[in-house]
Order: sequence, then C-alpha cells, then structure tokens
Amino acid sequence: MQTRPDELATPFALAGPVPAIFERTPMFFLDLMRYARLLSLAVVLVVTGACAVVAQTAGATDRLGLPGPVRFAGVEHGLAWTARPTVRYFKQEYLPAGQRLETYTQMFIVELTTAGTTPEAAVAAKIAMLNQRKATDPVVNYEVVRNPATGDIILDFLLSASQGDSLIVEWNAYRYTAHGNGVALFAVSRRGYGAAARDFIASLRGSRAETINALARLALPELRPRP
Repeated sequence: MQTRPDELATPFALAGPVPAIFERTPMFFLDLMRYARLLSLAVVLVVTGACAVVAQTAGATDRLGLPGPVRFAGVEHGLAWTARPTVRYFKQEYLPAGQRLETYTQMFIVELTTAGTTPEAAVAAKIAMLNQRKATDPVVNYEVVRNPATGDIILDFLLSASQGDSLIVEWNAYRYTAHGNGVALFAVSRRGYGAAARDFIASLRGSRAETINALARLALPELRPRP
C-alpha cells in the first residue's frame, strides 16, 4: 500500500541547533501534525536526464570547473548530470556511487547564475515559488537561516509529489552565496519514496539539523564557469 500526503502524520521537527554564525528568521513552517489533504499533484519531482550511475556519466559535461567527486558529510558524489539552461545559468548534479537520477535518495547540487542577482533575491524568488506551491502540495514547509557576516543564506524546505500511484517526498537544503555579479548555490537533496515516505520524514528529526550544519560549515570550492 502506498503512503499518501494525507497519511504523513509525523511532525516535521523544527528543533535543532544551527551554527552560531547563522541566524534563524521567524518560523515559516506549517504544523505537519495536521493531516494534509490528498491532492492531485501536477508537478513531479523526478529529475529528467541521462539514466546513468555515478562516476562521471557519459555526456555529463563539467561546465563549472568542478568535475568531482564532491565530498559531503563523508560521502563521495560523482558528477551525474549537467545543464546550461541559459547563457548565464549553470547546473550540475552529483550522486553517490550506485545511485540513479530517477531514484536517488541523496544528491549534491551546484548551480551558478551570473545574471546580476543576489542571495536575498534568489531566496525570495524560491520562497515565492514555495508559497505558490502550497496550494497544490500539502507537505510544503520551509525555513531560512542567515550568516550576517558573509551574506550566505540557507533555505531548507520539504516538498512532495505523486508519480503514478507512488509518493515522493523530497527535502532540500540550499546554501546561497554571492559569486561575482551573481549567485552560487550549493545544495543537498534527500528523498523518500512510496511507503518509505513516512519513515523518511521521521528521520529528518535527527538528520536535518546535522545536514544543515555540515552544509553551513562546508568549505566552498571555487567555480570557474566555461561554455
């Protein structure tokens, strides 16, 4: 039997320390102890792309001078997929060995825009998208922490989507940092599928703060965008 959004009764725990260099904003999270309604979700969170396994995938062209592997929280992530949606926007995704883009449970993401924006503007745009999504996704929750000294911002958020009869729950932590005339993004993505979605949300009680701490303390690599 598949788990549905309205069955996710486990609360999304907010408690947990963040590094002293980051400051929390007022809580944005909804109370997930309320049962969400089952909705027909239009957005599917499956990443489309080559169906390849880690180590650098054939066709995954490094455009940021970061061919990998990228090590995060003790796990090596190999370059699995890249894209350049616009002239000024680069995106690269990295997976642990043995994982696939379609069914990953862990992912590291690096993005760069040179379009003259700021971390604050990028976060505001993402929050606007999340607020809009609440109308069709009963699981959406988010919170923001800031580093006043550097201007870095971490946005972590929870989403869900249906894929056929199966449910996908996805948690992400995005670290935004200024990069020249634009913004670089270093992010962690985690997923739970189907009947495991409930356990996945429950596991965030312990893993969420730890992962955010690791992302906040991560020494960021230099990015060198190229065509």
